[in-house]
Amino acid sequence: MEMSHSSDIARKPINETGSDSLSSRFHSALSCESSNKPDFKELDLGSPISLLRAATALSSSSTLLTTSSSSSSGSVAGRAGSNASAIKRSHGNHSGELLGSFDGTPSARNPKPGHRRSSSTGAPLIFSGGSSANSPNGPNLLPNGNICPSGKIGKTGMACRSSSRSDVLGTGTCNYGLGNVMRGGGGGKLGGEAVGNIQVAGEAVMVKRAMASLDAEEVRRAGNEQYKRGNFVEALCLYDRAIAISPDNAPCRGNRAAALMGLGRLDEAVRECEEAVKLDPGYVRAHQRLGSLYLRLGKVENARRHLFTCQQPDPGELQKLQAVEMHLMRCTDARKVGDWKSALMEGDAAIVAGADSSPQLFASRVESLLKLRQLQEADSALSNIPKFGPSPPSCSQTKFFGILCDSYPFFVRAQVDMALGRFENAVAAAEKAGQIDPRNVEVVLMLDNMRSVARARARGNDLFNTGKFVEAYAAYGDGLKFDPSNPVLHCNRAACRSKLGQWKRSIEDCNKALKIHPNYTKALLRRAAANDKLERWAESVRDYEVLQKELPDDKEVAEALFHVQVALKKSRGEEVNNMKFGGEVEDIYGVDQFRAVISSPGVSVVHFMVASNQQSKQISPFVDMLCARCPSVNFVKVDMDESPAVAEAENVRIVPTFKIYKNGAQMKELICPSQQVLEHSVRHYS
Repeated sequence: MEMSHSSDIARKPINETGSDSLSSRFHSALSCESSNKPDFKELDLGSPISLLRAATALSSSSTLLTTSSSSSSGSVAGRAGSNASAIKRSHGNHSGELLGSFDGTPSARNPKPGHRRSSSTGAPLIFSGGSSANSPNGPNLLPNGNICPSGKIGKTGMACRSSSRSDVLGTGTCNYGLGNVMRGGGGGKLGGEAVGNIQVAGEAVMVKRAMASLDAEEVRRAGNEQYKRGNFVEALCLYDRAIAISPDNAPCRGNRAAALMGLGRLDEAVRECEEAVKLDPGYVRAHQRLGSLYLRLGKVENARRHLFTCQQPDPGELQKLQAVEMHLMRCTDARKVGDWKSALMEGDAAIVAGADSSPQLFASRVESLLKLRQLQEADSALSNIPKFGPSPPSCSQTKFFGILCDSYPFFVRAQVDMALGRFENAVAAAEKAGQIDPRNVEVVLMLDNMRSVARARARGNDLFNTGKFVEAYAAYGDGLKFDPSNPVLHCNRAACRSKLGQWKRSIEDCNKALKIHPNYTKALLRRAAANDKLERWAESVRDYEVLQKELPDDKEVAEALFHVQVALKKSRGEEVNNMKFGGEVEDIYGVDQFRAVISSPGVSVVHFMVASNQQSKQISPFVDMLCARCPSVNFVKVDMDESPAVAEAENVRIVPTFKIYKNGAQMKELICPSQQVLEHSVRHYS
């Protein structure tokens, strides 16, 4: 919350002579603008209920104020201090602006109006039904902060206490003062949920009443109250209403911008501040807010212009501005020379320094990741770019790396889409960038290249699908002339060479694609297949193992891996008898059968289990899935109830237990392992 640039707070002395009545003090306190008062610290009265004592020298015309339902604190603005002063605000042009915090703590802790105490030693007065003989207020008045005898207040006096219902201390919202007692329910206790409902209902009444008003100032003050409570949606509705009544009211525009900032709608807040400054060029608070907004958006030139409209810019904002400018300059220099690691580091530093909502800086991060060939990270970072509408006219020509600010995010998105094979999306993003910045050479060149690449790729696909592999190969090559680092075109050309039986050249194209995009599964698959054709079993096994980790449930990959593993074993002179793909978990019923299985070539995994055991039931489906994922491993299971001799021979007492054997020798024993530990161990020994 902020202090208006033209309003001030003055103190007005109050006559403390004996002729000054309690009534005159309250009338003096009422001179403050209670609906837009500064925030004061609450007095610690030791109890939420203040006990009234007998007052002296009170005239018959003295009255105590009841709490206004529109006050956010439940009491009038201002308190009497030791010098009996009241705080009063003068009305300037922007007196309805949101205020900052204000330390208005009195020098002497006198009770606030409605909680007055006297030096009299008389007994405390607690109303218990009718009027009290020594009550200073008479029978028809309800003092603020005292105990109400019932939940309802009569027109001519306080109703009698009901003996069947208990009193409950209220929260001070709605039409009750802070510390009043309301009728309770459920054994005399008002739950937190009920209190919250009362508060919400009270605020809804306040908002509804303000929305029906035709006084823009009154509506704005109600909006300020909602803003102070953090109710930005309600505050925005009230500011909208105030603007509808008075469209040329600059403070309403400024306050609306504050509510929009609270809701994270920064681009709309910029437009509202721009309108406020247009209506009142000397509106300092709007300039300050605009400077802060532009700084968060990374538009340092605009931020500097508005921050320095004030004679003394905020030191914190000025420090942020200088840090962001420094990192932006370094990021620009690094990009010019292709030092993408430094560009990434400096861009991140600018975001941390204060430009935390800049679409351009987040797009710069994506571009750096792309150039560093971290395509998956770049694609993921695309979703983190803040999405705002077009820049306002005042900064529509602002540039970032020489490209118009609104064009640059589309420029980066087009490059990522093209690298990942989303050709149509890439061309659409490039065209959008070209529409925004049609005179930028870098943008225009990128657009022309992407259109050429997309046409070449479409022509190559058509030729490939009709079996014209030579012509398709040439078409993909034409596309690579415009985008030499496009991994999709390299991979498509590798497919053509595979169809033509040019396995080595196919591997060359796959290597180029994988150098640009290391996790490109299609390129890995084609390289593995080409190595298989060239009988490079070890290289083929390596690629298929990577693919299986990426695609664990792909049966074709699993089968291909199994066959090249068998071929690799044969090339090394190892025995491969009885090795089969896709076998199910085999049941073991006797010791001889068990000895034969674990002695077979390769790796065998034995699952000792009991059908009625809960843990065995839980892990058995995973063992079946692991059998499919690791087709070269032999999986068997031993039900210890049906084959106790096998369990006794292997000295197994706890289920589930797993034992891993390799060529007849036990390699490892796992007792009640997790799924992750079991899979890791199986893959390690296989």
